[in-house]
Amino acid sequence: MAGIYVHIPFCKSRCVYCAFYSVVCRREKSSDGHRDELMGRYISVLTKEIQLKKDIYRNFEFNTIYFGGGTPSLLNVSELEFVINTIKENCKVGRVSEFTIEANPEQLSFDYCRQLKHLGVNRLSIGVQSFDGDTLKFLGRRHSPEDAFKAVDNAKKAGFENISIDLIYGINERSDSIWKEELENARQLEMNHFSAYALTLEENSILYKRVKANRHEALDEGLAKRQYDILAGFSAKNGFLHYEVSNFAKGGYESRHNSSYWFGVPYAGFGVAAHSFDGRMRMWNAPNMNDYFTDIENGRRFSGQEKLSEYDKFNEYVLLRLRTAKGINLFEATELFGAKKVEYLQTCFREGVDRRHFEADGSSIRLTQEGLWFADGIASAIFLTE
Repeated sequence: MAGIYVHIPFCKSRCVYCAFYSVVCRREKSSDGHRDELMGRYISVLTKEIQLKKDIYRNFEFNTIYFGGGTPSLLNVSELEFVINTIKENCKVGRVSEFTIEANPEQLSFDYCRQLKHLGVNRLSIGVQSFDGDTLKFLGRRHSPEDAFKAVDNAKKAGFENISIDLIYGINERSDSIWKEELENARQLEMNHFSAYALTLEENSILYKRVKANRHEALDEGLAKRQYDILAGFSAKNGFLHYEVSNFAKGGYESRHNSSYWFGVPYAGFGVAAHSFDGRMRMWNAPNMNDYFTDIENGRRFSGQEKLSEYDKFNEYVLLRLRTAKGINLFEATELFGAKKVEYLQTCFREGVDRRHFEADGSSIRLTQEGLWFADGIASAIFLTE
């Protein structure tokens, strides 16, 4: 079992919070599939990369596919179909349990949703971020609150049952009462999954530069924590499992592809800045378009790679498992890393972690709802160094 990730780096504009690699592409999709030269070249190189790496993944069977970005929904259906067919021709694709495409609300017409369904896409991740017009304007989003509601409606009418939306909290310009209204709007959409992320200052983002230049006030961590607590209460009240720090699902609708990252399942990443993992090695592509084109067109399959040390494996295991509701399975950890490291782990929790932040029952260690807010900090304090 393994997953495929395809990175589509194009966006119509850059959101203030985003630090992912992206390229602004302002041209609208046209009926004849015409694109500017850069987008056409990217799709050509992307499919060449898939062909170039087919022997690397010949022993893997892929069961999840995820198109992320950027904005994959800027591609028209014929372009998506071309990439999908290239994947199927060069990778061993088994029964695909989950095929996700990220999309912006303003691009999800009923016809486009219907065509995506015809291609085999069975899950949509919609970048709503907010249902408040002023907040959307601050974030640099191009859609309106009405677009968000319409997009979900179109997706449902086209036959999608597995729909997720993204939301952002901890925004200085938005009060707790408005955040509660945002969550109520999400509830009314009657979906089975949503993701909610605290606004953070990512280096090289527009917001980061504004704060550093004193053109925007620093983010209020107290506000973010308060709105996280509101979020946690909302999810519990409305039957959502808080199954990962930023992800909430009703029974059976947890993201299978994203869960593969948290539970050490191998994945192949295609596209500029994409990362891959085969169970032993981390591999990555060049982080910018020019270097990515040069690498692939010259037959260089990766920009860099590293073999994980035993320390790396242990630290990643602790970091990723603690972000999930399942936490650390002590029997699994003993099998993977040995009894001494598990004893060290248990000692760290007993002596160094606030008792309100975790639960231990002899078979697992899990963070509490309160503890999940501190997950990364708790993990980093446990990391081993060589």
